Amino acid sequence: MDVTGKDMVINRKDMARKKLAKLKAGQSAFTETKEVADLLRKYAKEEGVLFEEDDTDLGAWFIPQSQTEKSE
Repeated sequence: MDVTGKDMVINRKDMARKKLAKLKAGQSAFTETKEVADLLRKYAKEEGVLFEEDDTDLGAWFIPQSQTEKSE
């Protein structure tokens, strides 16, 4: 429990979906955990969202890529 007395539950699937929405909107997204990164990759592939990934020691950046960038 946190100091408010309420349990904090983090839904990793919801986090990945919110990050996917950012990619779709043309914004970069950062994930700190491997599990969220794996889910984000899966969801992006299912929906045909193109991205570049930059892995760091702290997590992974997902950078949106347009269809024209991919074909160049």
